Amino acid sequence: MTTPHRAGYVAIVGQPNVGKSTLLNRLVGQKVSITSRKPQTTRHQVTGIVTLPDTQYVFVDTPGFQTAHGGALNQALNRAVTDSLAGVDVIVFVVEAGHFGARDEAVLALLPADRPVVLAINKIDRLKDRAALLPFIQRVSALRDFAAVVPVSAKAGTQCVELLKALREHLPEQPAFYDEDQITDRSERFLAAELVREKIFRLTGDELPYGANVVVETFETEGDHRRIRCLIVVGRESHKPIVIGAGGAKLKEIATEARLDMERLFGGKVFLELWVKVERGWTDDPKAMRKYGYA
Repeated sequence: MTTPHRAGYVAIVGQPNVGKSTLLNRLVGQKVSITSRKPQTTRHQVTGIVTLPDTQYVFVDTPGFQTAHGGALNQALNRAVTDSLAGVDVIVFVVEAGHFGARDEAVLALLPADRPVVLAINKIDRLKDRAALLPFIQRVSALRDFAAVVPVSAKAGTQCVELLKALREHLPEQPAFYDEDQITDRSERFLAAELVREKIFRLTGDELPYGANVVVETFETEGDHRRIRCLIVVGRESHKPIVIGAGGAKLKEIATEARLDMERLFGGKVFLELWVKVERGWTDDPKAMRKYGYA
């Protein structure tokens, strides 16, 4: 007997900074979702596609549920998470090993009761006392009847194959949705903006609030070469020199690192230009948020 082919949608959810995007990139084997230690690095639903001979997983990396702060942008991000859960077959609820607090519990309470939820306990490589893992699993498992519990390390790749096996059981028997060599349904234009935004967050440290946004103004393809012009939008005049740096050094560093990532992802030469613009208070302005894709 042949193994039936399964395919379906899997949402990756959890509070900010538990490693959702790192897990998605590890499963896909490519960077399709940006990462940094700043909360709310992921702002859009990013799809990563994993195709095996008998299974196609369509992962949806969601913004972290923001339970601590309000504001128009955070409200929009929470709506994006809730909307994404309606159409998935199974949910991966990611928590950090040894850390489960009120915010994690608040996220868990928001997950729909009619969807199977697999608990992925991430960052097990950071545990100082491995003996503490079992009581931690028992404590979290008491809060919901999870379809499976899989301790993982997204950074090291530990137990990621076991996570895929656990998720496969909850996907419908049906053909694949995407070609076997496709790793995301997001455009190169979208991915370019995300990679620039990642470098801004990574290279400005705590100086720059997470309100920076990136808009691709032009994206031209000439053979395997790409010419990309991006506008970096910040919310205050004082943020602009943080992004530019002394003599433009910081902006050049952001551009260089983003360009190298783009060339690896796109498989060709990239010519990247970056500019900075101030738009005061855009994260609390519904009109500005709609303009930048946060409806």
